[in-house]
Amino acid sequence: MDEKNEQFCLGKEERAVFIKVVLKLLDRGQYSKDDSLAETVSIATSILSYVEPSLVLPFVATNFQLALETTTATHQLKNAVTSVAFSGRALLLSSLCSTQSGDSSMIDTLYDLIVTSLSNALLGMDANDPPKTVATMQLIGSIFSNLATVGVSDDVPAFLQTSSLSDWLHEFFCRLFSVLQNLESSSAIAEGYQTSIMPGTFLVEDSPHYFCMLEIVLGKLSKTLFNQSLKKIAKFVNANILPGATSEVGLLCCACVHSYPEEASVYLVKPILMTIMSSFEGTPTTGYVGREVPNNMSTKATLSPALETALDYYLRVLAISISYAGPVLLSYREELKHVIMSAFQAPSWKVNGAGDHLLRSVLGSLVSFYPLDQYKPFSCQSIANIIEPWGCSKAHQDREVEMLNFPPKWHDPSQDELSFANELLEFHFQSAVEELLTICQMEVQSETGDEKEHLKITLLRIHSALQGVMSCLPELRPSYKDGRSKVVEPSFFIAGSSGSTVGSSEMREKAAELVHIACRYLLKERTDDSILLALVVRVIDALVNYGSLEYDEWSSHVQAWKLESAAIIEPQCNFIVPFHAQGKKRPRWALVDKAHLHNTWRCSQSSYHRYRTNANVSPSSLMVNLVKDLLDLSLHNYETVRSYAGRSLTKMLKHWPSLISDCVLTLTENLRDSKALEHVVLGSCSILASQTVLRHLTTDSASLSSFIMGILGSSHHESIKCQKAITELFVKYNIRFSGISRSFFKNSQSLADRPGFLGLFSQINALGFETNSLHWRYNLMANRVLLLLILASRSEPDIYSQILAETAGHFLRNLKSQLPHSRMLAISALNTLLEGSPHKASVEDSQQSLDHPEECNILSTGRLLNDIIQEEGFMNDTLNSLSHVHIISDSDGSSKASYGASSFQSGSDKAITYFYFDFSASWPCTPSWISLVGGGTFYSSFAKIFKRLIQQCGMPVMSSLQTALEEFLSSKERSRQCVAAEAMAGMLHSDVSGDLESGSDWLMLQLQKVVLAPSVESVPEWASCIRYAVTGKERSGTRAPVLRQKVLDCLCTAVPQSVATSVLAKRYSFLSVALIEISPHKMSPAEEQYHVTILNELLDNMSHSSAQVREAIGVAMCVACSNVRLAGARSPGVLTEQTGNEYWSKRLTDGVTELSVSIQNNSQSKQLELASDSSTVNGLDNKEEADAKRMETIFHFMIASLKSGRSSVLLDVIIALFYPVLSLQETSNKDLSLLAKSAFELLKWRTLPRPFLETAIMAILSSVSDPNWRTRSALLSYLRTFTYRHTFILSGSEKSQIWQTIEKLLVDNQVEVREHAAGVLASLMKGIDKDLSKDFRDRSYAQAQRILDTRRRTPKSGHSVATIHGAVLALTASVLSVPYDMPSWLPGHVTLLAHFIREPSPVKSTVTKAVAEFKRTHADTWSIQKDAFTEDELEASSISSIAGLLHTLMSFLTVLLNLRLQVLRDTSSSSSYFA
Repeated sequence: MDEKNEQFCLGKEERAVFIKVVLKLLDRGQYSKDDSLAETVSIATSILSYVEPSLVLPFVATNFQLALETTTATHQLKNAVTSVAFSGRALLLSSLCSTQSGDSSMIDTLYDLIVTSLSNALLGMDANDPPKTVATMQLIGSIFSNLATVGVSDDVPAFLQTSSLSDWLHEFFCRLFSVLQNLESSSAIAEGYQTSIMPGTFLVEDSPHYFCMLEIVLGKLSKTLFNQSLKKIAKFVNANILPGATSEVGLLCCACVHSYPEEASVYLVKPILMTIMSSFEGTPTTGYVGREVPNNMSTKATLSPALETALDYYLRVLAISISYAGPVLLSYREELKHVIMSAFQAPSWKVNGAGDHLLRSVLGSLVSFYPLDQYKPFSCQSIANIIEPWGCSKAHQDREVEMLNFPPKWHDPSQDELSFANELLEFHFQSAVEELLTICQMEVQSETGDEKEHLKITLLRIHSALQGVMSCLPELRPSYKDGRSKVVEPSFFIAGSSGSTVGSSEMREKAAELVHIACRYLLKERTDDSILLALVVRVIDALVNYGSLEYDEWSSHVQAWKLESAAIIEPQCNFIVPFHAQGKKRPRWALVDKAHLHNTWRCSQSSYHRYRTNANVSPSSLMVNLVKDLLDLSLHNYETVRSYAGRSLTKMLKHWPSLISDCVLTLTENLRDSKALEHVVLGSCSILASQTVLRHLTTDSASLSSFIMGILGSSHHESIKCQKAITELFVKYNIRFSGISRSFFKNSQSLADRPGFLGLFSQINALGFETNSLHWRYNLMANRVLLLLILASRSEPDIYSQILAETAGHFLRNLKSQLPHSRMLAISALNTLLEGSPHKASVEDSQQSLDHPEECNILSTGRLLNDIIQEEGFMNDTLNSLSHVHIISDSDGSSKASYGASSFQSGSDKAITYFYFDFSASWPCTPSWISLVGGGTFYSSFAKIFKRLIQQCGMPVMSSLQTALEEFLSSKERSRQCVAAEAMAGMLHSDVSGDLESGSDWLMLQLQKVVLAPSVESVPEWASCIRYAVTGKERSGTRAPVLRQKVLDCLCTAVPQSVATSVLAKRYSFLSVALIEISPHKMSPAEEQYHVTILNELLDNMSHSSAQVREAIGVAMCVACSNVRLAGARSPGVLTEQTGNEYWSKRLTDGVTELSVSIQNNSQSKQLELASDSSTVNGLDNKEEADAKRMETIFHFMIASLKSGRSSVLLDVIIALFYPVLSLQETSNKDLSLLAKSAFELLKWRTLPRPFLETAIMAILSSVSDPNWRTRSALLSYLRTFTYRHTFILSGSEKSQIWQTIEKLLVDNQVEVREHAAGVLASLMKGIDKDLSKDFRDRSYAQAQRILDTRRRTPKSGHSVATIHGAVLALTASVLSVPYDMPSWLPGHVTLLAHFIREPSPVKSTVTKAVAEFKRTHADTWSIQKDAFTEDELEASSISSIAGLLHTLMSFLTVLLNLRLQVLRDTSSSSSYFA
């Protein structure tokens, strides 16, 4: 770290404080059942272990030991093992540093953790517990990645010495072999084209840790230990056939061969080869390989299932084993050739597929580049002869470059290896291609029925050879427009190669020519054979998509391989060692692996980009032929064939963009063809929907025109699948639309060979009218394309000006369309096309605008729209149509649609209708939390239409709307009221110039009528209308609309006294939503005065008789008060002077404590009140009722503040209201109590920053001495949540103060409070503060012991029942704070608690319940945990259980006896009465 930057970093003490706080968080999430959270905690622990190991590593060790002891939550061990794996390097580095500093206790702790984790990790390897097994392997790989050598020297800690490692390895392989024997493959091999894909188990498919761990462990072993391990592995492999673990056993052998190829080949490769060869002896053959058919060929003979399984298993194990064998394979040259030929000649498709795997592996191993000593120790100086130094790819300092001076040894194919590869390639590729041509031309086996099988084997051999050599076989040569043909261009953009070159371009070109002939033959003669066609597709893909095989390999490795795992990363900041690194450090094997993967990627890209930027290069005729084959196969009637061919074709088109245009024209013609079959349409849609094709449409006007007209002209297809595919294609194009090529606009007129933009636009415009016979979905698509095209033309003013007015008029007429979807799209279109600038009414403004084309466009568009709007009945019809969009539910009166049409729109239809602005920040920008005006059907997009129309066209629109709205405003239908509200909102927010005074007077008159209307059904819509009308302008929303002041004047006007309470509540709700939209920081003096006036009125009406009005007043007060506070923060003193030193807050809070006590006392006295003078009682009742109503309003204010998020500026007021909330939860006034409980639930989750926290603690704890026990109980409920929510900001003294307060309530005179306090303490002891918990536990135990001793000496001691019960409850809290676990102190506490069983109730019942709960929570593991008790302790706890059972039984018998006596008395009295 640079010295200049050290001043900005935390110091040592600050780091320690920070990490202590973070460890509290990590401790909570360490053993979460959420895998993501648990892994995040492990990663954070790993990073922190390099910062302050003295704090973090003991934390890891403690949690690991706790996980080992825990038997009920088995997931804890997996998380603990992962944490140790991620902190493995920090453990080893810290142990060495402790050795140098002489800290023996730390050394012992860290070494014990390493030894314990490694030994116990072996127990975690279980085939039935995949997560734990994978975590175990990750741990082993992490530890061994840090070791420089293993078993080379004994001058190391004991657990790394040869003898200890030998024993550990023996146990490790025993456990590993047991796991492999019990594995079961997740799926079976499918017959057909997936022959070479071998499904694996969780060890292979879920993570890469299994193979990585084997490579690291076997690579680091000394020669002696490796030979010992190799013999064990060879004995296991040669003695077992495990079809369910084929991949796993193969990878085990592969790791051995990669580490020491010569030794491993003798023990593993050779025996497996011999076994396979002996198994093939005497078996029938098909004769499909080679030119001559053997005499013993039997067409109907098959292999036995056992032999077939064995051969498949050994062939695949061998194929995986030799992946990195390289030159070793030359020793078994003839054997491998014989085995591969025998596999392809076997009458079993399963064995043929295994032979395919083997051939690919042999070729890849011979010709590819790969590291040989990646996992082996290297000669770099190790740290203390134990730890391997890790390197950073960004290293610039000498001390970090040292490791990079030891590059890996790469496999560079020798001439003998290339000769062997060429021999295999000539036999299994070149000869096979010729055989393929012979089969297709001669049809020699058609009579015997063997042609299909022969074709399968031949295609499989070709595909295997191509997969094996990948890009080592030179690519097909392109054509050059300048006459150069078959000349490979020497320059390149990206250098990279997967291996040495084998074969030649001519070999690949000849294969392409013959495969094309075979493909045409198969499409003609065997079009129903999906297996053969799929194999042909894969062969063509391997031939033409040069480099794609490397890309697929790189992609699969990148997705599966966890090179970013914290287990193999040393962070840049490492305080354990003397210096920091330039970047993240990794082990050498990880850096080499990263380099190998990068080389694979470069190889895949080297040819891919070679010709894309050269316009002089085009694909050869061979490529074009194969692309046509793929195009035909992508339209096949089998979905599997279409899928394979489509993916291959898409890759080819991406490689050669010049081929896309012809494909698009062909595919779109299929869409227009009325005779096209279903599978042809489905295949065409699949290719057209690819990202490659959609991106090409932005650059090629001919393809774009053909694409659009092809989709719009495909409505004749009757198949549901076809229509669904076409719709999904259009939706995808709609989503991915990114514009049009500018060259398209340059040729706006149609030419002979391609349509111009305006010509295409006019064709689509004609399809968008309802008068034609086009299906409604295609009409919708046409209108959507129309909108996309006009938006794309905005960059061309000349073209845009020609089509804007006509298009806007078209969509305006669609507002009254009979098609609901068209109306929805018209709304989106008009909101996008209409400009938001205010209308220019004066002649001068119009004359000035002639100099600006944009304003000219606005005027011409406005004139055309005005003509349409002035048509008779247009506005009325439009409002009627829009009202139909509002679908009102009969049950709740709310709309079911988020945009009005989900009941009649499918998902794809919505995707067509919506446009980009629907995904941007929508109105309202302020939170919506007022329940009184929620659930409305107000659509801001509708209001925006009316606003934009008025701004575009001016007062004529306003006049037309006024005339049409007269009927809608007086209507009782809610849908019509909704549209009226939206239209009014647009008019109020338009800020239109012209005859503003008369228009605004009419608007205010209508608004006043809405406020005074007795109907309440449409209140949410009109509230939204008002909210929209006063919403601020511009992006920040700070500029006030012109009519905001008049709207506020209208709302501030007092309503007559005679109106219904619902009208008054409506007015206050309207005021609330209006004030929400006013920005306090930009408040004008007039708006400030509105707040003062409104607050005065609200404070005067807090005791209103109507509950609905009181709720509305509380909400309005919340908004007004918070606005005043925020405005005061901007300019202190302005509003304070006007309101008299913020008297509103004093009027809210002054006397609330006394008011609460009064309500509480009155509630209690009502139950004991005797008959008295009626006038006095009525007077008292009126006063009490007014107080209760005022308190209800205060609670509504508090609830609104907490729900809205505005409480942050009102915290002083809320803290002052703590006592009423706590004390009024249980009163005779049920409504008041319900509000108090609601406020309590919101309040307990509110975090309080300082300095409010200190005030809150004083206010809360003052209630501990309240005379009402229910208040004290509520205090305990609040403290439970409050303490947890403020764990990280409470000081130690504040925590202690809260703890002492709760302890005091353990001896409360009310038994319910005492028991509640014990429950709260049991919760807090689980994690609030370990020191406080331990201190309380020790004190409670000592106090209970003293009381018990005193009671034994003098049974009638002076202890009260509350004191004894409190001591027992303290013990109970300690016992119940650790459910399921058994810490060392717990047996003593349980035993001491059991000794109080002889005390009278409530002590006895508490002991009985506590012991029973202890037995219940520990029942599952009692057989193990009971060993922690002594015999005397077990006896004491058992006696308490029996005594508790007897106590329960006696209580039950007493109740039965009392009931019996009561029945006898009732019978006796009844007899005397009748007598």
